[in-house]
Amino acid sequence: MTDDYTDPQDSLLGSAAPAASSAEGRRSRDPSLHRGLVEKIRVMITEGELAPGVRISEIDLCDRFAVSRTPLREALKVLSADGLVEIQPNRGARVVAPTLEDLRGLFGVMGVLEGYSGELAAVRMTDGDIARIEDMQAQMVESFLAEDRHTYFYINQAIHDAILAAAGNDALALAHRGVSGRILASRFNSHVSMARWAAAVREHDTMLRLLQMRRPIELGQIMRAHIMNKFESIERDLTSAGEASF
Repeated sequence: MTDDYTDPQDSLLGSAAPAASSAEGRRSRDPSLHRGLVEKIRVMITEGELAPGVRISEIDLCDRFAVSRTPLREALKVLSADGLVEIQPNRGARVVAPTLEDLRGLFGVMGVLEGYSGELAAVRMTDGDIARIEDMQAQMVESFLAEDRHTYFYINQAIHDAILAAAGNDALALAHRGVSGRILASRFNSHVSMARWAAAVREHDTMLRLLQMRRPIELGQIMRAHIMNKFESIERDLTSAGEASF
Protein backbone atom coordinates (compact mmCIF):
# COMPACT_ATOMS: atom_id res chain seq x y z
CA MET A 1 0.00 0.00 0.00
CA THR A 2 1.33 3.45 -0.90
CA ASP A 3 0.88 6.74 0.95
CA ASP A 4 -2.20 8.63 -0.17
CA TYR A 5 -0.14 11.76 -0.73
CA THR A 6 3.43 12.59 -1.57
CA ASP A 7 5.36 15.55 -0.27
CA PRO A 8 7.32 17.18 -3.13
CA GLN A 9 10.27 17.49 -0.78
CA ASP A 10 10.72 13.73 -1.11
CA SER A 11 12.77 14.42 -4.25
CA LEU A 12 15.28 16.29 -2.12
CA LEU A 13 16.01 13.15 -0.15
CA GLY A 14 16.83 11.01 -3.19
CA SER A 15 15.72 7.50 -3.92
CA ALA A 16 18.68 5.86 -2.19
CA ALA A 17 17.62 6.71 1.39
CA PRO A 18 18.26 3.72 3.68
CA ALA A 19 15.32 1.70 4.88
CA ALA A 20 14.22 2.42 8.43
CA SER A 21 15.62 0.08 11.02
CA SER A 22 13.30 -2.24 12.88
CA ALA A 23 13.82 -0.11 15.99
CA GLU A 24 12.76 3.01 14.09
CA GLY A 25 9.74 1.16 12.75
CA ARG A 26 8.68 0.18 16.24
CA ARG A 27 9.19 3.76 17.42
CA SER A 28 7.05 5.14 14.57
CA ARG A 29 4.18 2.92 15.76
CA ASP A 30 4.49 4.08 19.38
CA PRO A 31 1.04 5.49 20.31
CA SER A 32 2.55 8.04 22.70
CA LEU A 33 4.84 9.33 19.95
CA HIS A 34 1.87 9.61 17.60
CA ARG A 35 -0.31 11.46 20.13
CA GLY A 36 2.56 13.74 21.08
CA LEU A 37 3.19 14.73 17.46
CA VAL A 38 -0.48 15.45 16.85
CA GLU A 39 -0.68 17.73 19.88
CA LYS A 40 2.61 19.53 19.14
CA ILE A 41 1.54 20.33 15.60
CA ARG A 42 -1.94 21.27 16.83
CA VAL A 43 -0.37 23.84 19.17
CA MET A 44 1.77 25.21 16.32
CA ILE A 45 -1.40 25.73 14.28
CA THR A 46 -3.38 27.16 17.20
CA GLU A 47 -0.69 29.67 18.11
CA GLY A 48 -0.06 30.71 14.52
CA GLU A 49 3.44 29.30 14.17
CA LEU A 50 1.95 27.34 11.27
CA ALA A 51 -0.29 30.02 9.80
CA PRO A 52 -3.51 29.46 7.81
CA GLY A 53 -2.76 28.60 4.20
CA VAL A 54 0.90 27.84 4.83
CA ARG A 55 2.40 24.72 3.30
CA ILE A 56 3.74 22.36 5.95
CA SER A 57 7.39 21.38 5.54
CA GLU A 58 7.76 17.73 6.45
CA ILE A 59 11.54 18.03 6.45
CA ASP A 60 11.44 20.89 8.97
CA LEU A 61 9.02 19.09 11.28
CA CYS A 62 10.94 15.80 11.07
CA ASP A 63 14.12 17.65 12.04
CA ARG A 64 12.40 19.62 14.78
CA PHE A 65 10.80 16.62 16.46
CA ALA A 66 13.49 14.06 15.53
CA VAL A 67 11.05 11.68 13.87
CA SER A 68 10.78 9.92 10.53
CA ARG A 69 8.20 10.66 7.84
CA THR A 70 5.91 7.79 8.84
CA PRO A 71 4.72 9.03 12.26
CA LEU A 72 4.65 12.62 10.98
CA ARG A 73 2.36 11.72 8.11
CA GLU A 74 0.11 9.73 10.43
CA ALA A 75 -0.14 12.81 12.65
CA LEU A 76 -1.00 15.00 9.65
CA LYS A 77 -3.76 12.56 8.67
CA VAL A 78 -5.30 12.93 12.14
CA LEU A 79 -5.15 16.72 11.88
CA SER A 80 -6.68 16.48 8.41
CA ALA A 81 -9.58 14.48 9.83
CA ASP A 82 -9.95 17.20 12.49
CA GLY A 83 -10.24 19.84 9.76
CA LEU A 84 -6.97 21.61 10.57
CA VAL A 85 -4.81 20.36 7.71
CA GLU A 86 -5.54 19.82 4.03
CA ILE A 87 -3.59 16.99 2.40
CA GLN A 88 -3.11 17.64 -1.30
CA PRO A 89 -2.17 14.67 -3.52
CA ASN A 90 1.42 15.02 -4.77
CA ARG A 91 1.68 18.47 -3.18
CA GLY A 92 1.99 17.77 0.52
CA ALA A 93 -0.09 19.38 3.24
CA ARG A 94 -1.26 22.88 4.07
CA VAL A 95 -2.85 24.45 7.11
CA VAL A 96 -6.55 25.02 6.46
CA ALA A 97 -7.47 28.69 6.04
CA PRO A 98 -11.15 29.08 7.02
CA THR A 99 -13.08 31.96 5.48
CA LEU A 100 -15.16 34.36 7.51
CA GLU A 101 -18.28 32.48 6.44
CA ASP A 102 -16.67 29.20 7.53
CA LEU A 103 -15.99 30.72 10.95
CA ARG A 104 -19.51 32.12 11.19
CA GLY A 105 -20.94 28.65 10.72
CA LEU A 106 -18.44 26.99 13.06
CA PHE A 107 -18.98 29.51 15.86
CA GLY A 108 -22.75 29.19 15.46
CA VAL A 109 -22.50 25.44 16.00
CA MET A 110 -20.01 25.88 18.84
CA GLY A 111 -22.38 28.28 20.58
CA VAL A 112 -25.11 25.63 20.56
CA LEU A 113 -22.73 22.93 21.83
CA GLU A 114 -21.33 25.16 24.57
CA GLY A 115 -24.82 26.17 25.64
CA TYR A 116 -25.93 22.56 25.90
CA SER A 117 -22.81 21.59 27.86
CA GLY A 118 -23.60 24.38 30.33
CA GLU A 119 -27.17 23.18 30.77
CA LEU A 120 -26.03 19.64 31.53
CA ALA A 121 -23.08 20.65 33.71
CA ALA A 122 -25.18 22.92 35.92
CA VAL A 123 -27.21 19.89 36.92
CA ARG A 124 -24.48 17.26 37.02
CA MET A 125 -21.42 19.05 38.40
CA THR A 126 -20.33 18.04 41.89
CA ASP A 127 -19.33 20.59 44.49
CA GLY A 128 -15.75 19.46 43.99
CA ASP A 129 -16.03 20.10 40.25
CA ILE A 130 -17.28 23.61 40.90
CA ALA A 131 -14.50 24.24 43.41
CA ARG A 132 -11.96 23.38 40.71
CA ILE A 133 -13.67 25.82 38.34
CA GLU A 134 -13.43 28.47 41.06
CA ASP A 135 -9.68 27.87 41.38
CA MET A 136 -9.17 28.07 37.61
CA GLN A 137 -11.29 31.21 37.43
CA ALA A 138 -9.08 32.88 40.04
CA GLN A 139 -5.96 31.94 38.06
CA MET A 140 -7.55 33.23 34.86
CA VAL A 141 -8.33 36.57 36.47
CA GLU A 142 -4.72 36.83 37.65
CA SER A 143 -3.58 36.27 34.07
CA PHE A 144 -5.98 38.94 32.86
CA LEU A 145 -4.71 41.46 35.40
CA ALA A 146 -1.14 40.66 34.36
CA GLU A 147 -2.21 41.01 30.67
CA ASP A 148 -0.78 37.54 30.07
CA ARG A 149 -2.92 36.55 27.10
CA HIS A 150 -1.13 33.24 26.49
CA THR A 151 -1.71 31.85 29.98
CA TYR A 152 -5.22 33.33 30.06
CA PHE A 153 -6.17 31.54 26.85
CA TYR A 154 -5.17 28.09 28.08
CA ILE A 155 -6.81 28.50 31.50
CA ASN A 156 -9.93 29.73 29.72
CA GLN A 157 -9.90 26.61 27.56
CA ALA A 158 -9.41 24.42 30.63
CA ILE A 159 -12.53 25.92 32.21
CA HIS A 160 -14.63 25.24 29.13
CA ASP A 161 -13.19 21.71 28.91
CA ALA A 162 -14.05 21.07 32.57
CA ILE A 163 -17.65 22.15 32.00
CA LEU A 164 -17.85 19.93 28.92
CA ALA A 165 -16.44 16.95 30.85
CA ALA A 166 -18.92 17.50 33.68
CA ALA A 167 -21.79 17.45 31.17
CA GLY A 168 -21.12 13.72 30.88
CA ASN A 169 -22.39 13.34 27.31
CA ASP A 170 -20.08 11.41 24.99
CA ALA A 171 -21.91 12.42 21.81
CA LEU A 172 -21.70 16.07 22.82
CA ALA A 173 -18.00 15.75 23.60
CA LEU A 174 -17.32 14.18 20.19
CA ALA A 175 -19.21 16.89 18.32
CA HIS A 176 -17.52 19.59 20.42
CA ARG A 177 -14.07 18.24 19.61
CA GLY A 178 -14.90 18.19 15.91
CA VAL A 179 -15.66 21.92 15.95
CA SER A 180 -13.46 23.38 18.68
CA GLY A 181 -10.13 22.47 17.09
CA ARG A 182 -11.12 24.24 13.88
CA ILE A 183 -11.70 27.58 15.63
CA LEU A 184 -8.94 27.52 18.25
CA ALA A 185 -6.44 29.34 16.03
CA SER A 186 -8.88 32.16 15.29
CA ARG A 187 -9.70 32.44 19.00
CA PHE A 188 -6.06 32.47 20.02
CA ASN A 189 -4.86 34.95 17.41
CA SER A 190 -7.71 37.45 17.38
CA HIS A 191 -6.72 40.93 18.53
CA VAL A 192 -9.41 41.67 21.10
CA SER A 193 -9.51 45.05 22.77
CA MET A 194 -8.96 45.40 26.49
CA ALA A 195 -12.62 46.37 26.84
CA ARG A 196 -13.77 43.16 25.13
CA TRP A 197 -11.27 41.12 27.13
CA ALA A 198 -12.64 42.59 30.38
CA ALA A 199 -16.18 41.84 29.20
CA ALA A 200 -15.19 38.20 28.56
CA VAL A 201 -13.87 37.94 32.12
CA ARG A 202 -17.16 39.31 33.45
CA GLU A 203 -19.02 36.74 31.37
CA HIS A 204 -16.94 34.02 33.01
CA ASP A 205 -17.78 35.46 36.42
CA THR A 206 -21.47 35.18 35.53
CA MET A 207 -20.97 31.63 34.28
CA LEU A 208 -19.38 30.66 37.59
CA ARG A 209 -22.20 32.20 39.64
CA LEU A 210 -24.81 30.37 37.58
CA LEU A 211 -22.93 27.12 38.07
CA GLN A 212 -22.85 27.70 41.81
CA MET A 213 -26.59 28.42 41.82
CA ARG A 214 -27.35 25.40 39.57
CA ARG A 215 -29.16 27.50 36.95
CA PRO A 216 -28.94 25.41 33.75
CA ILE A 217 -31.05 27.50 31.36
CA GLU A 218 -29.36 30.79 32.22
CA LEU A 219 -25.92 29.17 32.13
CA GLY A 220 -26.61 27.72 28.68
CA GLN A 221 -27.69 31.13 27.44
CA ILE A 222 -24.62 32.99 28.71
CA MET A 223 -22.25 30.34 27.40
CA ARG A 224 -23.78 30.52 23.94
CA ALA A 225 -23.65 34.34 24.02
CA HIS A 226 -20.04 34.19 25.23
CA ILE A 227 -19.01 32.21 22.14
CA MET A 228 -20.91 34.46 19.75
CA ASN A 229 -19.42 37.57 21.35
CA LYS A 230 -16.01 36.09 20.61
CA PHE A 231 -16.98 35.57 16.98
CA GLU A 232 -18.12 39.19 16.71
CA SER A 233 -14.66 40.28 17.90
CA ILE A 234 -13.01 38.02 15.33
CA GLU A 235 -15.34 39.30 12.59
CA ARG A 236 -14.42 42.91 13.39
CA ASP A 237 -10.75 41.97 13.46
CA LEU A 238 -10.87 40.23 10.06
CA THR A 239 -13.02 42.94 8.49
CA SER A 240 -10.65 45.66 9.67
CA ALA A 241 -7.66 43.72 8.36
CA GLY A 242 -9.37 43.31 4.98
CA GLU A 243 -10.16 47.03 4.75
CA ALA A 244 -6.60 47.91 5.70
CA SER A 245 -5.23 45.79 2.84
CA PHE A 246 -6.87 48.01 0.16
